[in-house]
Amino acid sequence: MLLLDADVHESISSLKDLIPYLPPPYRDWIANGAWRGFSQPFAYTSPGMGNRADVRNSDGSASVSDYPLMRRQLLDAYDETYAVLTGYFYPTMLKLQFAFGSALASAYNDYVCEQWLSKDERFLGSIQVNARDPENAAREINRMGVHPQMKQVMLPVVDDIAYGHPMYRPIFAAAARHNLVVAFHHTIMATGPYGMGLHYIERHTLLPTSMMAQAISLILNGVFDEFQSLHFIILEGGFSWLPHLLWRMDREYRQGRVEVPWVKRLPSQHIRERLRFSTQPTEDMTTSEWTKMIDLMGSDELLVFSTDYPHFDFDDPHAAIPRGLPESLREKIFWTNGAALYGVSAPPANPALRTEMTV
Repeated sequence: MLLLDADVHESISSLKDLIPYLPPPYRDWIANGAWRGFSQPFAYTSPGMGNRADVRNSDGSASVSDYPLMRRQLLDAYDETYAVLTGYFYPTMLKLQFAFGSALASAYNDYVCEQWLSKDERFLGSIQVNARDPENAAREINRMGVHPQMKQVMLPVVDDIAYGHPMYRPIFAAAARHNLVVAFHHTIMATGPYGMGLHYIERHTLLPTSMMAQAISLILNGVFDEFQSLHFIILEGGFSWLPHLLWRMDREYRQGRVEVPWVKRLPSQHIRERLRFSTQPTEDMTTSEWTKMIDLMGSDELLVFSTDYPHFDFDDPHAAIPRGLPESLREKIFWTNGAALYGVSAPPANPALRTEMTV
């Protein structure tokens, strides 16, 4: 069965990897240690820290900055047809010095093109932007949107941005111009309604609430109505909460739509037609519970498989989706839904016919 993996986190080995791609004065800020990256407000408790315990580069480091490692552990191990690179470097997390944040986004995109996309035709890319500077973000999308492997714009979920706000419209307009998917992924800044809680396990359990808030903001503030060609995906935010959101939003819309006259359709219609969800992290559901969940969601076209490689809660393609599900449904989750979203088709059946990239 063909396999599209919608959430794969490539990385840099250190901030110094970005120096060749940065203009002055920012390259000096990195070189002399004036900026040391995004601080992490918690400690991981898993054996491999944030990653699988077996993830080690040739130099012994644990970040996935080594293409051969990812090729061996993921692409070849599971015969992936495509892997969507989503990074773990989100300049939107920088809450000031917006010009610096925009420069970081451009540098990271150039790094990914040269160090990742060029090495394997199975990679699909995500354009990183500094969403706090929407006009510059739109220019970066225009710059990178012509790259044939760039398939989506990444909007990281942080603690102070609801992307339905009108100020972010230039980003969506640029994504629409280039027929790009808009993806949402949580960050270390994503919180629940009362913050992160007192323990990492609380914070990790709360993550889906930040995704629910983004979906509500986007739909009720008219993004789906204004940009009718755009498609969206929520990554690593779960999906079992969706039936509740569909029912609740439709109920609220029926009784309160006078407040949002720009929303012309039921929220559930917008979601089923334009919003997709990566499967990771899947809850431990039985085959019958999976079938019931799909039925409650009202569509078998909403889920796109993802592993979340290399993170500690990696979902193995051989185990995450029950084999008892109908093959037609498994094929939609593993391949058809993602291929339709990203506009890709199957590569040659004979691997020898694939373009061999030089590492």
